Amino acid sequence: MNKSLLTGLLATLFAAGAMAMEPFTVADIRVEGIQRVEAGTVFSYLPVKVGETMDDEKAAQVIKTLFATGFFEDVRVEINGDVLIVVVHERPAIAQIDFVGLKEFDKEQLLKGLKEVGIAVSRTFDRATLEKAEQELKRQYLSRGRYAVTITTTITPLDRNRVAINFNVDEGDTAKIREINIVGAHAIKEKDLLSVMELKTPSWISWYTKSDQYSKQKLAADLETLRSYYLDRGFLEFNIESTQVSISPDKKDIYLTISIKEGEPYLVSSVKLAGDLILPEEEFRESVKIKPGNVFSRKILNESTKSIADKLGAQGYAFANVNAAPELDQEKHLVAFTIFVDPGKRAYVRRINITGNTKTRDEVIRQEVRQMEGAWYDANRVVKSRERIDRTGYFGEVNVETPPVPGTIDQVDVNINVAEKSTGNISLGAGYSSSEKVILSGSISQSNIFGSGKYLALQLNTGKLNRTLGINYTNPYFTVDGISQGFDLYYRTLNPTSLGYEFQSTSYGGGIRFGYPLTEVDSLTFGLAIDQTNIDITPVTLATPIQYIQFQAQNGDSNLTLPTTLGWARDTRDSAIYPTKGGTQRAGLEVAIPGADLTFYRASYQNQHYFELVKDLVLMLNVDLGYGDGLSGQTLPFYKNFYAGGVGSVRGYDTASLGPVDPLYPDTRLGGTRKAVFNSEILMPFPGIDKSFRFGPFFDAGNVFTDNYTYAEEGLRTSVGLAAAWISPLGPLKFSYGQPINEQSNDKLQKFQFQFGTTF
Repeated sequence: MNKSLLTGLLATLFAAGAMAMEPFTVADIRVEGIQRVEAGTVFSYLPVKVGETMDDEKAAQVIKTLFATGFFEDVRVEINGDVLIVVVHERPAIAQIDFVGLKEFDKEQLLKGLKEVGIAVSRTFDRATLEKAEQELKRQYLSRGRYAVTITTTITPLDRNRVAINFNVDEGDTAKIREINIVGAHAIKEKDLLSVMELKTPSWISWYTKSDQYSKQKLAADLETLRSYYLDRGFLEFNIESTQVSISPDKKDIYLTISIKEGEPYLVSSVKLAGDLILPEEEFRESVKIKPGNVFSRKILNESTKSIADKLGAQGYAFANVNAAPELDQEKHLVAFTIFVDPGKRAYVRRINITGNTKTRDEVIRQEVRQMEGAWYDANRVVKSRERIDRTGYFGEVNVETPPVPGTIDQVDVNINVAEKSTGNISLGAGYSSSEKVILSGSISQSNIFGSGKYLALQLNTGKLNRTLGINYTNPYFTVDGISQGFDLYYRTLNPTSLGYEFQSTSYGGGIRFGYPLTEVDSLTFGLAIDQTNIDITPVTLATPIQYIQFQAQNGDSNLTLPTTLGWARDTRDSAIYPTKGGTQRAGLEVAIPGADLTFYRASYQNQHYFELVKDLVLMLNVDLGYGDGLSGQTLPFYKNFYAGGVGSVRGYDTASLGPVDPLYPDTRLGGTRKAVFNSEILMPFPGIDKSFRFGPFFDAGNVFTDNYTYAEEGLRTSVGLAAAWISPLGPLKFSYGQPINEQSNDKLQKFQFQFGTTF
């Protein structure tokens, strides 16, 4: 029983037996003993007013009512003539809350949780509430496997009727699961069942997964996993008969025993469709993946009913109900299903409500929405809308809900809630690259300038290898149909002497480009530019490759080109920042058209795809190909060659170091007219850090080739290693340690590499 209530009831009974007052009319009421509580607050709770009759019953009610407020630990009623005197003793206020020995939890989170249950600085202290808080804190420790935890609470009185609360926590060691037994497993091996469970005995990776720490929630999830595992393999009569959890006397080891009954596997004898089939039955049949003669699988059955519901949702039936009713033949172990289809009433969208966008204009979000107001509800368009809004990169989170409109049976609202993130970057300072050493840079960019969805950037980079000054602008909705427009201006110098080259080039120019959407995920881009490149390879030294000297002799020191570009892109990623599935494909063709000094072409193709293996574990595969050559009898300019090696290419090898070398000066890398790079990488969040920091192992392979340096002769260079990527407040950071596998004697290696401002 609540101690405050018990004290109040005892005080009420005592007062009723001791006072035995004669009824009288109250002429005045005085309250004594209050310090923090306002007198008006006390008067508002009193069940008796001036001018009313006071008796034993009302005196007891006064005491009981004031105790119930929780403000007081003692209440007395006294009478002086016809004056009612209420004497109170306030509960102390909490002045401070401290923790000693706290490691498992964050102090601020615990203080927030205590506040929710009534324990916080400046709040009235109540011992019963404190005991509840102690039990909840202990329960949190138990949920993390710390069964040996002890919590001692000390209450220290302070001046002015205040107290200090100190939680002394001895967390103890985390209990580990030492053994898991599954009793009754015959048709399926016990080790196969244990492999699908989240709870496991300790292993080398348990420090990361925490899978050896028991909790009721994890066990409940594992029991459902076992049930699904059997049901997906036809065991319709599977049942979990009991679970036993025991802990060792020292509270360090936990033993689990799960008793199951498998039953027999069932085959599907028939699948029928019934109900209101508003579409031709053949269209519904296409969605039914479970077939007669197959072993029953609940997963496939659920996929079938969901596919039918999605098909109805795409037709506007937002409240469709699709259920499968089984008929069991227990003797033959056969099951027949009748799938009942109830489309309900066709619904249309009343309103599309957008919230959370304090900076981004409403129309910037609405132009990505594919579900229209006043139109029939289309589940596919709603999903596509969320994906397109997320791919803008303006928002850290996008949530879409479709609640029914109250009081109607055929209307829904589409509520889109976004959480904006910073889309601008201003930086002035210095950086360091493993290939270019010290880099002085300054830039200002905004991918959502003034909330308009337009991109504008001014870039300045003064690296040892590359120096760039550029302006980029893109309007993704130049027309209401989604045609984009952009322009670029640049001034670049390339001075690769640090890589062994004895030449320098300067390029400046600009161009305009347009993008045309083909589908929701496909787009074409067209561009026209002008480029002036000046080459300086004097004085000629032994370090100057003969190819460079020949190019200068044939084409001169200054060359004007008119590059035209054609590109195709497909983006099916579920997120632009932290993708877990889908991918991007890009194919591009650059042609320097006749009418200028040089004519050539460069074709490129990249396919990067993400596969979610398990939760928070993503496999990334990447293919990057390139091919170029001259036109009209010319050769591809050497400064347009492809290069490979380094971060974003084949890690473990130095930047741009793969491919053919000059025979007279082996340290000079020439690049190639063809490129092939392949990458695979596992991405997973680092323990204790959010998903902005991901790491994992990788395997890279690649090289560049020419007519004299062919794939058949040289093959691909390969490497393995570990990489980490961090979306830091200053920009993306990429670190890697690569170990080359088949390096050659003249290859340049660089095992540890990092890069700022580029993600792979």
